[in-house]
Amino acid sequence: MKKMYTLLTPQGPVSSETPGELGGHKGGKIYGRLDCAAARRALNHNGGLTYKKNRVFFKDEATAIACGFRPCGTCMKVEYAAWKAKQPS
Repeated sequence: MKKMYTLLTPQGPVSSETPGELGGHKGGKIYGRLDCAAARRALNHNGGLTYKKNRVFFKDEATAIACGFRPCGTCMKVEYAAWKAKQPS
């Protein structure tokens, strides 16, 4: 039996045989790399219980954006700066 992964799409969660390229947090509507230092710290804080239940995964950046998430300021500095520049002041 193949391992299945749950990925978030604009239409909701879907099962995939391919893992997502990016992770995210539903509460903060933030997405980033799977090796993000900020996400790793959150996962290690108090056993990561709160963070883990809000963790989501995306096929790619376009899907994360389509789901209404923004780039992480820690692991995606260039993408975050571009996103921030587009925000109303």
